Amino acid sequence: MMGENKLIKDDLDISQIVESNNRKINSRDLAENGLLIALVFIATRFINIRLPLESTGGLVHLGNTMLFISAIVFGKKKGAIAGAFGMGLFDLLSEWAIWAPFTFVVRGVMGYIIGSISWSRNKKGNDIITNMLGIIISGIWMIFGYYITEIILYGSHTKAILSIPGNITQILIGMLIGIPVAKLLKKYIR
Repeated sequence: MMGENKLIKDDLDISQIVESNNRKINSRDLAENGLLIALVFIATRFINIRLPLESTGGLVHLGNTMLFISAIVFGKKKGAIAGAFGMGLFDLLSEWAIWAPFTFVVRGVMGYIIGSISWSRNKKGNDIITNMLGIIISGIWMIFGYYITEIILYGSHTKAILSIPGNITQILIGMLIGIPVAKLLKKYIR
């Protein structure tokens, strides 16, 4: 009998934990995540320039800009979700479908890095230098991640090396546009 009461008490504690964890996901978070994923996907899909590269036919797009803005304005979790799902979905629905699992990881980690650094030391994405540092460090991760991906997919270090200038271009364009736009949005959001 005493054991049963303990079991019931433990069950109640577990249900309270589950209930409190479910409250962390609210309608606003779902809407913001959905919107950020859509913005990253649309900017990747429709605002892009195909590079004339022999390697893999790289693409410079403004999806990076939206990823950077998402992470700077909303933080690491939403930045990671926007990058992973927005660009992963683009790859999945394009001729680069084979890249989708790699993109999901590379871009998700990228958003997490930017958001973590931009929001570190209570900056909350409001410090331009910290935001730039987050983008640069995440850009190094992206270059490394896609370098390894190209070697895995194509077995060629040469193709992987040839894709680096396009990746650097994407990072620079994303940073030049993303940081000022994020600064402007920070005034009006939250």
